[in-house]
Amino acid sequence: MSTSLFPIPKIDQVCVVVRDLRQAMEHYVNVLGIGPWRVYTYGAPLVRRMTYRGKPADYQMRLAFCQTPSVMLELIQPTRGPSIYHEFLEKGGEGIHHFGVFVPNLEDGIARARAAGFEVIMSGHGTGVTDDGGFAYLDTDAKLGALFELIEAPSVRHPPEEIYPQP
Repeated sequence: MSTSLFPIPKIDQVCVVVRDLRQAMEHYVNVLGIGPWRVYTYGAPLVRRMTYRGKPADYQMRLAFCQTPSVMLELIQPTRGPSIYHEFLEKGGEGIHHFGVFVPNLEDGIARARAAGFEVIMSGHGTGVTDDGGFAYLDTDAKLGALFELIEAPSVRHPPEEIYPQP
C-alpha cells in the first residue's frame, strides 16, 4: 500500500524544449534514428482554453511527438508567449523541460495534485476534436527538481500538420 501523496505509476513522456523544432527533429532522426515525428501547432484554435500562472492566456507552440517503444518523446518550440517554455529558454537554454504522465481525467488529476500541494502553472483544455483532452503543468520543480505535466489524451486527436520525415 502506497503512502505517497501523489502516486505516479510511470513516466509516459519526456519533453525537450528547443529553439528550432525543424532542426531538433532533423538531429533526432539523423543522429539517433528517432522518428517519425507528428507535428502540431498548439494554441488557439486547436487548444480552446489556456491558462498561464492562474490567468487566461494566449500562448502558442510548435510541437512534435514521437512514440518510442518505452516512452513518448516531445519537442516543443515556443512561438508566442508568455509561457513556461519561454521562461525555460531564458533561464537556461534548451533541454529536458518536463516529464508527462497520462491521466484518465485531467480535472481529477488536477484535484489530486492540489491535494498533494501542487498548483497548476500552465494548462490547455479542449485539445481534441470533440473538445476533450488537455494538459496541466504542475508547480513541482521546488519539491521534486523537475516539472510534471498531467495529460488527458483526447478521444479523437486532430490529424498532424506534418509527419517528419515523410513516410
